[in-house]
Amino acid sequence: MPAYPKTRLRRPRQHDFSRRLVRESTLSTDDLIWTMIVSDSVSGREAVKSLPGVERLDIDNLVKDAKRAHKLGIPAIAIFPHISSHLKDGLGTEALNTDGLVPNAIRAVKSAVPELGVIVDVALDPFTNHGHDGVMVGDEIINDITVDALADGAIILADAGADIVAPSDMMDGRVGAIRENLDKHGHHNVMIMSYAAKYASGFYGPYRDAIGTSTALKGDKRTYQMDPANSDEAIREVALDLKEGADMIMVKPGLPYLDIIHRLKSTYAVPTYAFQVSGECAMIMAAAQNGWVDEKRVILESLISFKRAGCDGVLTYFAPKAAEWLSN
Repeated sequence: MPAYPKTRLRRPRQHDFSRRLVRESTLSTDDLIWTMIVSDSVSGREAVKSLPGVERLDIDNLVKDAKRAHKLGIPAIAIFPHISSHLKDGLGTEALNTDGLVPNAIRAVKSAVPELGVIVDVALDPFTNHGHDGVMVGDEIINDITVDALADGAIILADAGADIVAPSDMMDGRVGAIRENLDKHGHHNVMIMSYAAKYASGFYGPYRDAIGTSTALKGDKRTYQMDPANSDEAIREVALDLKEGADMIMVKPGLPYLDIIHRLKSTYAVPTYAFQVSGECAMIMAAAQNGWVDEKRVILESLISFKRAGCDGVLTYFAPKAAEWLSN
C-alpha cells in the first residue's frame, strides 16, 4: 500500500455517503432478539430495579410487547420466566408442567403473533429452590438426570409452539438428548440454539434478580459453566454441540467475550449469536442515567461490535430501543 501522502485513509471518512459505502459491518432490526421476562406473580408490569428499563410482565403484557416487537420488525423474542417461590423445589418440577407459565406464555404469543419467532430456554434454574441449572444431590449437580429432565421439558415447550429451544444449562450431552427427543415426538423442525459457550460470569446478577434466583443460589456455577480464562475449551464445546444437532450457537455473556465469538464464527461458519446479558445492559444504563455516556450512541456501538466480531444476531434487552433508532 502506498504511504502518506498518496494514501490518506481519512478521505472516505469525510462524508456520510462515503462512510456508508465503505462500512464493513451493518446493524439492522433483523439482527435483534428481544429478551423478555414473564411472571406468574405480577399484574401488569413490574420494574426490575437492578435492570433499568426492564420489566417483569404478566402474559397479557408479554403479548402486547410481542405485538410491538413484530410491528418494529424484530424477528424473534426470547422468553424467560419469573416463577413464584412456592412452585420451586429441588428438582425443578414446575419446568415439566404442561400448563405452566412458560407453555401458556408461548401459546398466547403464538396465537396473537404467529409470525413472530419464539425462543425459550430449556433450563431448570428458574424452577429450582437452590437456583442451579440442574438436579442437585448434596453439593453436586447430577448431569445425566438433569439431561433427562431437559429433554422432557423441551417437548413441552415445542408442543406449546416454541420455534427455537435454547438449552442454557451446560450439561454434557444435553443437545443430543433434546434433538433425539424432539425428533421422536415429531418436532423435526424445531430448532436448537445452544448456549454452547456459557461462562461462569459475574455479569448475570441483575438477571438472577429479575427471575428471583439471586437470593436462592447456593454456591456458584463453576462446576458446569465455563472458566472465563478459557478460549480453546469453547471450540471443543461448540464442536460437540454441533455434532449433537445444534442448529445455531450462542456465546454468553457478550461484550467481554468478543474474541470467543470471532474464533467460533471463523472456525465453524454456523449461525452464531451473542447474549448481551443483564450486567452489560445495567452498566450501560447506569452510566447513561448518570450522564456519563450517550445512551443511544453507546447501545448502538455495543450492538455493532457483536456484528463486527461475527454474530448473526444478538439477544438483548435493548432490542426495542435499537429497532426504533434504526428505523429512524
